[in-house]
Amino acid sequence: MKPRLSTCLWFDDNGEEAANFYVSLFPNSRIVSVSRYGEGGMMRKGVAMLTRFELDGVPYAALNGGTHFKLSEAASIVALCDTQAEIDRLWSALLADGGEESRCGWLKDRFGLSWQVIPSVLNDIMAGDQARLDRVMAAIMPMTKIELAAIEKAARE
Repeated sequence: MKPRLSTCLWFDDNGEEAANFYVSLFPNSRIVSVSRYGEGGMMRKGVAMLTRFELDGVPYAALNGGTHFKLSEAASIVALCDTQAEIDRLWSALLADGGEESRCGWLKDRFGLSWQVIPSVLNDIMAGDQARLDRVMAAIMPMTKIELAAIEKAARE
């Protein structure tokens, strides 16, 4: 039997809220199930313990486990976008209400989850000789939000 893989994300107590926000951003996304704490649990009765959800068909789980562990930039979700408009939409939505920009298409949302919002064609753009890769990387490095036209221009020069 082939193992099924899923990513579990640890939240203090707002995993259900985060999952609902994430599924609102991507097509083909949904909440699959929510298990709640009962009497005598780590959190008050009724708080979501585990929220299973899918983002564009990829399974995730949001665990409300308290303050023991924190999300970090060491792991991120990569959102591959086909257009600059899609990059702009996701970038704005993920930064709303307290997110933080980083560099090179990376950001942290208001829940502390790290994201890479990048063009789906980036691997193709970066392919080729070393000089092309160097030009593309020189264009990307000072960016916060990725500007697709600037990267494409760097690749052509």
